[in-house]
Amino acid sequence: MRTAIYARVSTTNNGQSPEMQLRELKEYCERRGWKIAGEYVDTGISGAREKRPELDRLMADAHRRRFDAVVVWKFDRFARSVSHLLRALETFKALGIEFVSLSEQVDTSTPTGRMIFTVLGAVAELERSLIAERVRAGLRNARAKGKKLGRPRKAVDRARIASLRRSGASWAEISAQLGIGRGTAYRALQSLPKNRPQKAC
Repeated sequence: MRTAIYARVSTTNNGQSPEMQLRELKEYCERRGWKIAGEYVDTGISGAREKRPELDRLMADAHRRRFDAVVVWKFDRFARSVSHLLRALETFKALGIEFVSLSEQVDTSTPTGRMIFTVLGAVAELERSLIAERVRAGLRNARAKGKKLGRPRKAVDRARIASLRRSGASWAEISAQLGIGRGTAYRALQSLPKNRPQKAC
């Protein structure tokens, strides 16, 4: 089994080092007789960050099928959230790559590990459904109270637009001066009574 191991520490201060994680990951792979095909280590990078160079490289190599399993020390070393973890696990599943987290003792190559993955997915789906329902309930409540939803319309001074056009101002200049889109300005001018259409530029 070709294996990728991933480790991360948020800071190099206070003696933090990925070496402890790497040592345990290597020992685990050795016990199972798995060959380490690559080491991916992000040092001094927060788990909340969207971009992590080594994690991004690991995911790219996963799509190239350069390994058959990914082993991490702990979920929070690998993923920044449950949804991020599930997206990664779904990607690995589609690619036929197993995932192991030592601290949580999760191994998707085993029936128990697959069950945990299924439960996590169900919990995440329930959370998304509850959030969506709360949003819909809030909108219904706001409408019932007579509140107008959506972005408030911006007042458009059509006479000012017409004056600027007569003075030779371009649509881009009018848009910048009045703080509205070119299309909005053009439509506002077209709506004036007896206004002859003017070509946008």
